[in-house]
Amino acid sequence: MTNQLLFLGSIGSQEIIIIALVILLLFGGKKIPELMRGLGKGVSQFKKGMKDIEEEINAEPEKKEVPHP
Repeated sequence: MTNQLLFLGSIGSQEIIIIALVILLLFGGKKIPELMRGLGKGVSQFKKGMKDIEEEINAEPEKKEVPHP
């Protein structure tokens, strides 16, 4: 399993530059800021959702009265 994770360490600066150039060619210079902005909004919404769920789990349960027939 550790061998599968180690392949990330073999990426050098030349590979990163090539990947960045390919992305630049595919999306163009004007689309990249829009993509990054959308990615940032998505990450912030995800974090907000996780925080809301955590607060809901940690909140004291409300006492609910169950009507008896």
